[in-house]
Amino acid sequence: MKFVKLTSIAATLCTAAWVSFADRAEASEWGCEVLLCASSSNPAWRGVPACHPPMHRLISAMGKWGFSWPTCPEAGTGRPGYEAYEECPAGWSVGSSNQDHGAGQGDLCVQVHNSCPNGFGGRDGCEETVTMPRPMREDPHYFDIRHDDGNVTRHWFNLRK
Repeated sequence: MKFVKLTSIAATLCTAAWVSFADRAEASEWGCEVLLCASSSNPAWRGVPACHPPMHRLISAMGKWGFSWPTCPEAGTGRPGYEAYEECPAGWSVGSSNQDHGAGQGDLCVQVHNSCPNGFGGRDGCEETVTMPRPMREDPHYFDIRHDDGNVTRHWFNLRK
């Protein structure tokens, strides 16, 4: 009787381990599909019909509770990065429209001009701060892919359908 129970428990554990392994393998395969599709640039993933199923599945899954980004361990990339904003133009620095409430989002580009009349130098009160909205990235998500030679290539993408 004990042997039958132990055999049954062992079979259940083996089945659970196999299902867990199968789930990880399937998740890894999906993660690698997502990585390949996201890193497609000419055309982007939307222009590659084979990329529609894994990417639409990803977009749908992202809205669900407990979402975890599917990864591709074989590529060593992990989860993607996200940067909503482009760099500010040359001569401008990053600023925030929310200075009073912590670090802010870096949603502005800022430039400080000396507005003093000639001969007044840089007196206090003679500076004019000019701001503009920081440009939004067309493709805010990215994967950094490390090559065998140690170099890294950043592949930008978006998740708009």
